[in-house]
Amino acid sequence: MALYPSNLTLSPPKSQSMASLRGTAATARLIHSASRARLSLYSASSSLCLSSSSSYSPSSLKCLHFSPLAPHIFKDQKRSSVSTAAAASDPAQLKSAREDIKELLKSKSCHPILVRLGWHDSGTYNKNIEEWPRRGGANGSLRFDIELKHAANAGLVNALNLIKPIKDKYSGVTFADLFQLASATAIEEAGGPKIPMKYGRVDVSAPAECPEEGRLPAAGPPKPADHLREVFYRMGLNDREIVALSGAHTLGRSRPERSGWGKPETKYTKNGPGAPGGQSWTAKWLKFDNSYFKDIKERKDDDLLVLPTDAALFEDPSFKVYAEKYAEDQEAFFKDYAEAHAKLSNLGAKFDPQEGIVLDDVAGEKVTAANYSSGKRELSEAMKQKIQAEYKAIRGSPDKPLQPSYFLNIMIAIAVLAFLTSLPGN
Repeated sequence: MALYPSNLTLSPPKSQSMASLRGTAATARLIHSASRARLSLYSASSSLCLSSSSSYSPSSLKCLHFSPLAPHIFKDQKRSSVSTAAAASDPAQLKSAREDIKELLKSKSCHPILVRLGWHDSGTYNKNIEEWPRRGGANGSLRFDIELKHAANAGLVNALNLIKPIKDKYSGVTFADLFQLASATAIEEAGGPKIPMKYGRVDVSAPAECPEEGRLPAAGPPKPADHLREVFYRMGLNDREIVALSGAHTLGRSRPERSGWGKPETKYTKNGPGAPGGQSWTAKWLKFDNSYFKDIKERKDDDLLVLPTDAALFEDPSFKVYAEKYAEDQEAFFKDYAEAHAKLSNLGAKFDPQEGIVLDDVAGEKVTAANYSSGKRELSEAMKQKIQAEYKAIRGSPDKPLQPSYFLNIMIAIAVLAFLTSLPGN
């Protein structure tokens, strides 16, 4: 899937170049987060590594001193220490950045590599580590040279080059949010489902906070199904989510010069868009649909890529249940994919504000009696069945009012009259 080395990549035009930004002066600015104001200090003390060469090779990276540091000032005068944390993103800037990302997608057809950018930033999460940012996840650490040079991230410098002008334009958006915003927007603009995203992710501030190499999946491990479970279970994802997320391979192509997998060129990739070459998983590799599952199941086209981890989806008994379902039912795939993508994008993130920022109005879940819920706790299956049985015994259900019963009404009237006549004085 998009987490594999060099998957989902497109190269920008060779003529594009970037200037290195450097500076040492700190600038104070007032940042509004939620409904409160805080003082944040922006310092040019940490580096963002991007390429200034036309080849975009990782070996030609130069560091851009760019990341924000925000101090927490303690009221206790005896405690003068300062801790650093990135400010939350500004909702208005997030919305504007999303529109710019849409324009970028239209002009560059870079949907696959932006999906991969978001996935590789969040996919380092380890649920067994509580401490942030040591636990990894969606924290913007992928912008640093030390993590960008991990083998699984080959070619992602291209994605950073593509979105750098947007980051420069919207300084009130964190890298962690921008990576996930670009990823979700790319899926939606390629015809995929609406992803229920939230924002407000805090950035790490230094290369020392990047996760160690080796947390992302490999494309051709000896035991593909076991490897997928080892990596994704560590993130807290299950078999259904593993298969659903694998469906993102409906976008993009693999380049053998980066990952060692795929053909140098096929009939589907020889003319681009973007830099030509590589091998795609699907014929229409810029359209998000369920063709990935159909093509893997049929395997009728030698020009379409099938990695060992792709084949495992139809070979492993548990994975196969979902792969077969998605090959037949695109709506089911879209639903499960949207949920899994949103979950992946939140892994390991620290939000400010804690509840996150929602850009689009999302209708709350309609509460009905059919949910059989009590407060925040869900009733047990046994209790649900008992309630259903009791309702059915009097010809009703939890979801609709009881039908009138003349016999029952007569019995109630007789009981009331008997009670009244028994009172003293009647």
